Amino acid sequence: MKYLIQNLKISVNEKIYVKDPESSELGKRIIRNSIELISEIGFEKFTFKKLGMRIGSNESSVYRYFENKHKLLIYLSSWYWGWLEYQLVLTTNSIDDAEVRLDKALEMLTRPVETDQSFSHINEVALQDILINEYSKSYLTKEVDNENKEGYFEIYKRMVLRLGSMIEAVNPDYPYPLSLSSTVLEGCMHQYFLKDHFPSITNCITHGSPTDYFKSLVFSTLNYTK
Repeated sequence: MKYLIQNLKISVNEKIYVKDPESSELGKRIIRNSIELISEIGFEKFTFKKLGMRIGSNESSVYRYFENKHKLLIYLSSWYWGWLEYQLVLTTNSIDDAEVRLDKALEMLTRPVETDQSFSHINEVALQDILINEYSKSYLTKEVDNENKEGYFEIYKRMVLRLGSMIEAVNPDYPYPLSLSSTVLEGCMHQYFLKDHFPSITNCITHGSPTDYFKSLVFSTLNYTK
């Protein structure tokens, strides 16, 4: 089992990249260092030229893997959601009780991540930081509808459906399981952003964590509508 997990590959839509970065050591270095660099300086200041200097390679070598930094951000976001989906399945697959399964899912999806040794070229902690601060930039664009048609956001949408089905299993009469599911996934990142940058407008410091808040929100909502 440990060997299988170590050899697990998170699949990302091949239309997002020019060449699969998982296919070479240079590609993995590009991914590892792009995560670290975006986390350090932010997406706006990040460039392929700066990334090339960091990895000791020409800027052109990065373009052999990604058309532009927008596609790179979509790739990193897709990888993160795929990795989170893998964690979600491992955490909840053997749980039969619907409420316990949803509780475990919410805990796993809303807590700070820890480094996963199964993927040595990915800093999952820094990647979560990028999602918290930069994820909305991957889809708040004029091209979002075309990119959606191309399947760029399929993994994220699949995560919403997975959590939505768990919500529906707890209360089949609740009419908004997908809306509540997407609220949890998006809202969790927003609450961590508020904790870091606008602490005066969140209660997820003095009255518990984002995990506590979203468990309260989801179960209070589902119990109220039963």
